[in-house]
Amino acid sequence: MNNRFVLQNVKMVDGNSVDIIVENRKIVDIVSAGTGIGDKIVDYKHKVFVSSGWIDMHVHAFPEFDPYGDDVDEIGYKTGVTTIIDAGSTGADRLTDLVSSCKKSKTNVFAFLNISRIGLKRIDELSDLSWLDDDALKRAVAEHKDFIVGLKARISKSVVGSNGVEPLKIARKFSKDTDLPLMVHIGSGPPDINDVLDLLEKKDIITHYLNGKTNNLFNENGKPLPKFLNAIKRGVHLDVGHGNASFSFQTAKQAKKYGIHFDTISTDIYRKNRLNGPVYSMSNVLSKFLYLGYSLKEVIDAVTVNAAKWLNKPALGRIATGDTANLTLFTVEDEVISLLDSEGEERKTDQRIVVKGVVINGEYIEC
Repeated sequence: MNNRFVLQNVKMVDGNSVDIIVENRKIVDIVSAGTGIGDKIVDYKHKVFVSSGWIDMHVHAFPEFDPYGDDVDEIGYKTGVTTIIDAGSTGADRLTDLVSSCKKSKTNVFAFLNISRIGLKRIDELSDLSWLDDDALKRAVAEHKDFIVGLKARISKSVVGSNGVEPLKIARKFSKDTDLPLMVHIGSGPPDINDVLDLLEKKDIITHYLNGKTNNLFNENGKPLPKFLNAIKRGVHLDVGHGNASFSFQTAKQAKKYGIHFDTISTDIYRKNRLNGPVYSMSNVLSKFLYLGYSLKEVIDAVTVNAAKWLNKPALGRIATGDTANLTLFTVEDEVISLLDSEGEERKTDQRIVVKGVVINGEYIEC
């Protein structure tokens, strides 16, 4: 890699063109378009957007687990995402293995620790309460405090079995003991979604909030549940978590109609839904929100500024001199394509987001 390079004539999301100069892995200057000087100049001719590096708040990046696993860089920088957050693939038993595997990758990685010590070794990981091991969880948090950003609890029927909301009550105690927020997966009941909402607090994350299941956050008339609105008022964070079964165009339109805005857009990507859909990539998921009528700024903020704010890592969500260079380069192409949600619903759109490259920790890579 050349010591100093210039991304020339790149467009910010507001439409203004600039040159971004990177040296020794850091952004050293942002100057008027066409004026940057460096050992290597990559001229994007005002046709390519640049944002801070995309952040995916919900992925599954432990390659050993099936079906919920994948290789870090395949769902990371190769798809334009410079930082991924593994959403509870591993619990206390295998967290060290996840940390070790991530060290071999270029993509920046953090994780939510599964409250079940077995993690996704099984997909009913909360069906046996003995797997919610307080001591093991606290040891894992202490040993990997710079890696763990929160705790993950998958609260749906197939995961909790007959335990209802009891695993979430235990998770709430774990949260208080460790001072870590919860990411809560919602899905089919029981437990009833209202009982789940009662236990959520400020900075907790609801992931899969746009799912189309009968136990979702909207009533039969499409209106948001009162307890859902109260949770939002309390500061509960809304994350998309598209996945194989958790994003519905119909639910997303209901949310937009009633002004229920996403905080972050994430993929819930793993090998199966990356290769076979309906997720494919972050850019594919973001294109769905352009189709729904959100602005490019709203969509990109969801995977940059908003995600970085929740993580309390503001440098990951901005383009500023002195910061380590993590950037995503992309275009918005006028092209008719089909988009698929998790319910099998297909929509035609005439715009799609296409990744052209990344700068990851100061290294420029074309995609």
